[in-house]
Amino acid sequence: MQNTTTQDSAHAPRIGFVSLGCPKALTDSELILTQLSAEGYATSKTFQGADLVIVNTCGFIDDAVKESLDTIGEALAANGKVIVTGCLGAKTGDTGGNLVRQMHPSVLAVTGPHATQEVMDAVHQHVPKPHDPFIDLVPGIKGAGIKLTPKHYAYLKISEGCNHRCSFCIIPSMRGDLVSRPIGDVLNEARALFEGGVKELLVISQDTSAYGVDVKYRTGFWDGKPVKTRMLDLVAQLGELARQHGAWVRLHYVYPYPHVDAVLPLMAEGLVLPYLDVPFQHAHPDVLKRMKRPASGERNLERLLKWREACPEIVVRSTFIAGFPGETEAEFEYLLDFLKEAQIDRAGCFAYSPIEGAPANALEGALPDAVREERRARFMAVAESVSTAKLQRRVGSAMQVLVDSAPSMGKKGGVARTYADAPEIDGTVKILPPTKASKTMKVGDFARVRIVGTSGHDLVGELL
Repeated sequence: MQNTTTQDSAHAPRIGFVSLGCPKALTDSELILTQLSAEGYATSKTFQGADLVIVNTCGFIDDAVKESLDTIGEALAANGKVIVTGCLGAKTGDTGGNLVRQMHPSVLAVTGPHATQEVMDAVHQHVPKPHDPFIDLVPGIKGAGIKLTPKHYAYLKISEGCNHRCSFCIIPSMRGDLVSRPIGDVLNEARALFEGGVKELLVISQDTSAYGVDVKYRTGFWDGKPVKTRMLDLVAQLGELARQHGAWVRLHYVYPYPHVDAVLPLMAEGLVLPYLDVPFQHAHPDVLKRMKRPASGERNLERLLKWREACPEIVVRSTFIAGFPGETEAEFEYLLDFLKEAQIDRAGCFAYSPIEGAPANALEGALPDAVREERRARFMAVAESVSTAKLQRRVGSAMQVLVDSAPSMGKKGGVARTYADAPEIDGTVKILPPTKASKTMKVGDFARVRIVGTSGHDLVGELL
């Protein structure tokens, strides 16, 4: 269970909190926890010790739905007073009513995602707040609130919702259309995070490339200067802030639109990390049409070539779906050929899974589970061969890393990440115990290592 210490008063009402799902859901959880703390609530490390439990759910794929429903059931069994929020809260069940209430009718309240005020209203109804909120009572990072990540990195959500209607996805029905945060608010939070000691800022949204589309890229103001609500302008300002604090900025969920090309010079200059998380999903034009994917998939190889010309150090990670309805063996082989030619540094793959409410469920040509899983396995074999060969080429090089773990000040070695590795989803650098006692490191520090080998998806390095 995710938990955060707020205040030690024995008289403060205690709230249990579970945060499930993706980084976007995690930032929703951080907002709720920040507001709870501002109003004087404490948090509980156990369901039994809480006056009430909040479960922030995920409802994107079947496994996530099951995990969320199981967690709600556990909280009800252990505590009895449960508020449910998040994407699963927006889903309908077989009878047309709310799925959560259908499965767990005794929950106190159910909200959809990004619903801090609705959650707080439900908390107030069942566990009255202890006092009026004062912002100086909020722990965590001033101006950014409570964070559920380690102190040295944090997620920065720049927008909510999505304008695309991909046939396999139900996110727009749960989170709505794209709503960009005011650029001044985003940059203020980024500055607060850097000033609070964050060394790596991970920019997230449903579609980072579309930032500002909904407000027609209107001009906002920050620090008395006009700044357009646009991806390029935002990334440039974030890069300048990061440079002032010796920190990293990493971009996630970047759709490969032509205007993304303009960000590459900022990467080559070192303002932001030369890393892009691009959700390609497939490569064959016909499959992409059935998926109703945005951008021109058939030009993605050309785009990758341009990116590497502009910034040779760029690392691209992506996710793909194998076994989409109607996918032929020839279309799948086309995807494998793309993967080899594109040389995707970090690639993940899901076997297609029907999601209740997704238009793709009505497509003809559904493939048997065994075929979907077999194609996923074949995809991953190719992806791993590409990734392993790329990692091998780093052996002998000196690289900057950000330290995530350093037992005994690093005397027992540690775990770190290069610019090519986002936390939790990519690889790591396993740092060997130093030969000299004078060489130390601690979590959140940058260090220089020499890469001496590889281990699966990870690198092995020695402190310099």
